[in-house]
Amino acid sequence: MSPVYIVALIVISVVIVALLITIISSTLKPKKIETVPKLLKQGKSVNAIKLCKQILAKDQKNYLAHFYLGKSYIADNKPELAIMEYKLVNENALFGQGIDEVAFRNEFSQLLLNANQTQDALRECLLLTKLDPKNAQNFFEVGRLYEGMGRYDLALGHMQKCVALDKRHARAHAELGLMMYRTKQFNEAKREIDTALKLSPDTYSSYYYLGKILKDAKDIPGAIKSFEKAQRDPEFKMKAIIERGTCFMMVNRMDNAIPDFQRAIELDKTGSLQESIYARYFLAQCYESMRKIDKAIEQWDFIYKRNKTFRDVATKLSEYKDLQSNDFMKDYLTASDEEFTLICKNMVEKVLNLQVVSSEKKKWGCHFSAVDKKLEGMLGVRKQIIMLRFYREPKTIDEAEIHEMADVMKSQASVKGFLFSSSGFNNQAKRYAEGRPMELVEKQKLEQLLTKAGSK
Repeated sequence: MSPVYIVALIVISVVIVALLITIISSTLKPKKIETVPKLLKQGKSVNAIKLCKQILAKDQKNYLAHFYLGKSYIADNKPELAIMEYKLVNENALFGQGIDEVAFRNEFSQLLLNANQTQDALRECLLLTKLDPKNAQNFFEVGRLYEGMGRYDLALGHMQKCVALDKRHARAHAELGLMMYRTKQFNEAKREIDTALKLSPDTYSSYYYLGKILKDAKDIPGAIKSFEKAQRDPEFKMKAIIERGTCFMMVNRMDNAIPDFQRAIELDKTGSLQESIYARYFLAQCYESMRKIDKAIEQWDFIYKRNKTFRDVATKLSEYKDLQSNDFMKDYLTASDEEFTLICKNMVEKVLNLQVVSSEKKKWGCHFSAVDKKLEGMLGVRKQIIMLRFYREPKTIDEAEIHEMADVMKSQASVKGFLFSSSGFNNQAKRYAEGRPMELVEKQKLEQLLTKAGSK
């Protein structure tokens, strides 16, 4: 082997060894946190998460690594994990050492808002008003949070501060308009809404607030048009659809309301947003008023599984639980108007032993005039009229209904009245009926009478 060949072989071997040393040393060299922003910029959030975890495995108190791990979780669409990391940073980090406090709190507050952690979000937004007092948006966010908590006094002050800093903040003017309307400052409310729309006619969220004002003023056609425009704003789309549905409910147009609530529910792919829970609640109310009780129960069941204390859902489920075991009560609540009248007439004649003289359909049920069968055919005996009312509307009967029944009885010289309700009577109604020739029949006894009539 020639000397030249040997020298060449030695040189090549040295180069290979040097390369191997470089590769091994770079592999073994600790990863640097500065690499994470580059990975995130390249869209490599999984790699960024892995790198942050490697760094934290060696140093759990590296809060810059916790911060970047949180940012990586945001990029990887895992906000709940990001919140956990940001909370650690918030409690322990020294801001200014690689973490800008204002930027951090802006990002953290939005995470908390999206997760419905409103108290924590409010704390962050209040801090931002101190750290960045010339930023009108900070005061806007605080105002919105206070408004959602019903603290209108504090909300109003922060919204006014927002428009003082930024007179062209259209949404703040719209929010102010709604708040002033609620406090009966009608002229000021209209001025603020008009200002919002002039500043930005394409800020469709302003139409949402206008719709709320028109709805409260009972201008239902105007409110419906405003909510239709507000749906062009992605943030307000679901809320506007639901509000439009409730407008239709107010004028008893359930067939128009139902599609709106169904649309709102479909927009929530996870089924967890508070707005969609309200849509389901209103949808159940529509079904209940239309006597489609099985469909109403489906919605109440869904809501109850997610929030056992939501409004009166638990009461409604308890109220209708017997539908599964009592077909007679189910028929009473769900039958068509014609069938319902026949069910009630059957009970009057078979169980109460009365002869129906006349019947009349009512929006809440039906009304009968009857006489005692035992007196039928007896000559010289004046027939005494007995009145009966059957309610199946999903609401407790109040004193006004009893008072009206008493007036009708008096005008027709009726000797006795029966009122049957599947939802019960309030205390004022019961007190008014005491000492009068009127008998209030609540759900449990009504169920027994229906069963008796159906079993004969």
